[in-house]
Amino acid sequence: MLLAADIGGTKAYLGLFRRASERPVPVVVESFSTQQYRTLVAVVDAFLRRRRPAPRIEAACIGVAGPVIDDRAELTNVGWTVDGREVAERFGLERCRLLNDLVAVAHAVAVLEPAELHTLQEGEPNASGNAGLIAAGTGLGQAFLFNDGRRLVPAPSEGGHADFAPRTAREWELASWLIERHGRADVEQVVSGIGLVNLYHFMHPTPCTDAPEADLPALLSQNAMQGACRRCREALDRFIESYGAEAGNLALRCVATRGLFIGGGIAPKILPALEAGAFRRAFVDKPPMREFLESVPVRVILNPEAGLLGAAAVANRDASDGCDGPQARR
Repeated sequence: MLLAADIGGTKAYLGLFRRASERPVPVVVESFSTQQYRTLVAVVDAFLRRRRPAPRIEAACIGVAGPVIDDRAELTNVGWTVDGREVAERFGLERCRLLNDLVAVAHAVAVLEPAELHTLQEGEPNASGNAGLIAAGTGLGQAFLFNDGRRLVPAPSEGGHADFAPRTAREWELASWLIERHGRADVEQVVSGIGLVNLYHFMHPTPCTDAPEADLPALLSQNAMQGACRRCREALDRFIESYGAEAGNLALRCVATRGLFIGGGIAPKILPALEAGAFRRAFVDKPPMREFLESVPVRVILNPEAGLLGAAAVANRDASDGCDGPQARR
């Protein structure tokens, strides 16, 4: 049996999978509120204690929301320090591989089915090229997928914490507001759930709701798409344009002729707004690279458990004693 987990800033998905030649088969999957647990060991223990009889785990892989160095990470938006070796020792595993959560999603790209992807731009995919992955959820994650001639090899990035690049006078005002409020303006403060909260406050001198901040991203998106609040609409428009612009930046950085994939929990919930045109216009509006960016396929990942699937795919490879793992098919 394979143990996989995807630990995000809000939710943690854990699952047991059976080995397979390409895509591991889920046996049981559960979700937990990350904020209700104080350590990674505690949430893994809560999951495994529910399994009777106790499963024999051949390999384990966990994706976490933070930079991973030597199987150890500080989770950026949770406040945990996690160590794969500690998890392995606690549960009697030979090894527990720790990955950045976006790297885990990147490992899923090779085994996603067509129905798990939604195309925003067809482009002209080049099978010999690289790909990129960007994902707005609680925070903003990015990853590269480099083509080594046989398959796409994921590589981590902390590009979500790079500087926010204003493109319009209104965005310069937003950047100044963020600097005054937070000390600097990074991309995650605009393109993420955190960013939607910032955009709400920036656009609303007088709040249109007294809802708690944790509910603001969903309420802002709902009000905007239903036409219930003009300022919410403006905030969502700014979010979508900034998302498209940063996705285009990533496509340039990794020369994503294979495609640019959009993960995270926000994109599937606002697909009509993403399809309206502003995202794509911001994505390609980078002369002299417009023609290149118009050729890049852009796809939204619809599977909410892609990070868990990617972690399981890595565990599947590890359990197969050093095989190359699934070959990228798109």
